[in-house]
Amino acid sequence: MTKTSKDKTLVIVESPAKAKTINKYLGSNFEVKASMGHVRDLPSKGLNVDIENRFEPVYEITPGRKRVVAALKASLKGCGSVYLATDLDREGEAIAWHLKEILNLKDEDTYRVVFNAITKNDIEKAFAHPGKIDMHRVMAQQARRVLDRIVGYQISPLLWKKVARGLSAGRVQSVAVKMVVERERQIRAFVPEEYWLIPAVFTADMQAALTDEWRQFIQSAPDPEKGRTLLEQNQWLAGRKAFKADLITINDQKFQAKDTEQAHAVLSKLQTARYRVTDIVTRRMQSRPAPPFITSTLQQAAANRLGFSTKRTMIVAQQLYEGIDLGSMGALGLITYMRTDSTNLSNEALEAGRKFIHFHYGDAYLPEKPNRYASAKGAQEAHEAIRPTDPDLTPAEIRQFLSDEQYKLYDLVWRRFVACQMTAAQWDTTRIEIAGREQDFTCGYRAAGRVLVFDGFTKVWTASSTEEPTLPPVQVDHPLNLISVDAEQRFTKPPARYTEASLVKALEKEGIGRPSTYASIISTIQERKYVEQNDKKFYATDIGEVVTDKLNDYFPQVMDIAFTRHMEEQLDQIEEQHLDWVSVLEEFYGPFTENLKKAGQEMAHAKAETQPSEYTCPDCGAPLVYRFGKNGRFLSCSRYQPKPKKKKGKDAAAVAVSDEGCKFACPCDKDGKMIKEQVTEHACPNCGKPMVQKKGRFGVFLGCSDYPQCKTIMRLDKQGQPMPPKPPAEPTGLKCYKCKTGELVIRQSKRGPFMGCNKFPRCRTIVSMKKLDELKQLQDQGKWPPKTDDELAELLGHEAKENTAPRKKTATRKKTAARKKAEVSNG
Repeated sequence: MTKTSKDKTLVIVESPAKAKTINKYLGSNFEVKASMGHVRDLPSKGLNVDIENRFEPVYEITPGRKRVVAALKASLKGCGSVYLATDLDREGEAIAWHLKEILNLKDEDTYRVVFNAITKNDIEKAFAHPGKIDMHRVMAQQARRVLDRIVGYQISPLLWKKVARGLSAGRVQSVAVKMVVERERQIRAFVPEEYWLIPAVFTADMQAALTDEWRQFIQSAPDPEKGRTLLEQNQWLAGRKAFKADLITINDQKFQAKDTEQAHAVLSKLQTARYRVTDIVTRRMQSRPAPPFITSTLQQAAANRLGFSTKRTMIVAQQLYEGIDLGSMGALGLITYMRTDSTNLSNEALEAGRKFIHFHYGDAYLPEKPNRYASAKGAQEAHEAIRPTDPDLTPAEIRQFLSDEQYKLYDLVWRRFVACQMTAAQWDTTRIEIAGREQDFTCGYRAAGRVLVFDGFTKVWTASSTEEPTLPPVQVDHPLNLISVDAEQRFTKPPARYTEASLVKALEKEGIGRPSTYASIISTIQERKYVEQNDKKFYATDIGEVVTDKLNDYFPQVMDIAFTRHMEEQLDQIEEQHLDWVSVLEEFYGPFTENLKKAGQEMAHAKAETQPSEYTCPDCGAPLVYRFGKNGRFLSCSRYQPKPKKKKGKDAAAVAVSDEGCKFACPCDKDGKMIKEQVTEHACPNCGKPMVQKKGRFGVFLGCSDYPQCKTIMRLDKQGQPMPPKPPAEPTGLKCYKCKTGELVIRQSKRGPFMGCNKFPRCRTIVSMKKLDELKQLQDQGKWPPKTDDELAELLGHEAKENTAPRKKTATRKKTAARKKAEVSNG
């Protein structure tokens, strides 16, 4: 380790938890500080990329990090050298570089240390062989950041203008939404096709009379709609040496029945046929353990087995990586770095895993050589798979130190790692071929089952289905007794909706995004309301479909999956093959600007577009069409004509208001079906007419059936009951100091009562309730309202500054808020 003239050495990491764990492994000569994540980034307002000057980014200190930077600079005064120990991926490398730049660190006194796990051995090894910042990796991250900023900040304003305010687009985000939208449309367009199956139940016991017993068992299911589970059926059959088989052939032709007539014509012959076994094939099969986890497979397993969202998985994994306090053992990192696409395992990890298996399970479960797994193309082999740092720390032994979520995820990682180094499970699979004959009619049935002979890795990682049927012993040419044969109607099913697990798998397969971005992509598309999750399945929203169509039409490159994959590969090559990052951006930006210009000129506003529907207007009989509004898609009369915009100036009075046609409109559901207003038992408190249930941007509410003559609305509570109206504002008798004409009144809010001007929203004065008695006294003394700003400042202090500060116009404030939301860090 390099020594300097000064005694102390400063170590900078991202988080306090990581700092705490590392600190105990380093001596007293080290001072460990946390940067609290990114300390420098592109400002949130504006593009901040000088496109004309080789895409030069303009950085500033991240909001809320000025004190952190000041504290780090203060810590530098007593330190000779600095070790940047941020995470080992591109993001961590970029944070290290930004720290070096913003702290003005000298190259000769600055070192980069990386480690895959936060353990004593890994930390000591990393600090014994420090390196320098990898600028190719930094430039790869910078190129990704700049590219995402360009796409987000140049397309998003177009969407505000042509669709709705507050929307955003992104290089990766928009492609992910497109995948969900395309799946949504495949499901919507799917036409189910009818088909029939005719399974049969057999037994080798020719004297058994099980037909009535089997029928009673099937009909007595606790839930008649769901019926008996496969597990229940298999257990019942195994206990009576019976088994189920599927009809494969009819008269030596593959069996197919597309309607009830075809199915029952075959069924009548099957019921009287005689059956015998024609062939039995038994084979010993092996199932090998799955590779250790990478980021995507961990997210998928946690979603499928634990019900974790991708975001929750990464938060908990970060906690396990950075260190957990294990009592007398102190803080210890329990798993290796959780953002990786490599299934590689170090020799030390393999040795530790094999020792654990040998000691706890025996040699029968230990393969002769370590199991090694090939990583996907482009994976960074220098990284390791996600594994426990010490397999001897079993989940059960440290359960008391972990939260429920930490325990479940650690147990998943631990079991997957141990299982991946165990022997294969062995199964005896059996296939029975059955022939049936009735005069000149022949048929073929097939039954399959398997029995676990040696559990192997499944002793730790349960992978086999509990619904596997067990076949009884039979012999070739042995006759079979038919217990039951029934025709079952089925329909083909549409493609399955994406879940978080299957969407991550699809993104990984298509090469969209990287391990560190999957969680943020899925979170972002939900936050933007482009997709919504119901019963853990993704549904595309109306806004998601509209935005996808607009971007598809005018930005085909951005929305093309193959091109997005190509850009991901190019960004990877900046680091791996030292590709010029500016050239990569120039390749993208040329066609992009042309598309942007064309879209600005030609893209029609979403609200101006209509789609035909199957409904007619109940008011005038004209066809209803689908329109797009601020709350999504709705049905509207095709005769509706919006009011023309009023002209300003001398000719304003001369503009005649055109005929607006028919104003009928009503909401529709996700499938475009009309939602009829439901009349409730509640009466309007103002006019007495019935209240009807409506749905707006904030959910379901009650509105007067006499709208627009009566515009009364009532909010609903969680139980769907009308909430009492807000109490009227209570007068105080105090004059408003700002507008001079209004009066301060007491209003109620979620945070309690406050005083505001009764001229709201024209006057937005707000005064704390704590000042009520004091202001009344001042008014009695003739000192309220104050005549000058100095008097006001003396009476109200900081409240006066807040209320007298010049306010931007509402449109400007909304525009600023929308701009802040526009950028998506991962595209």
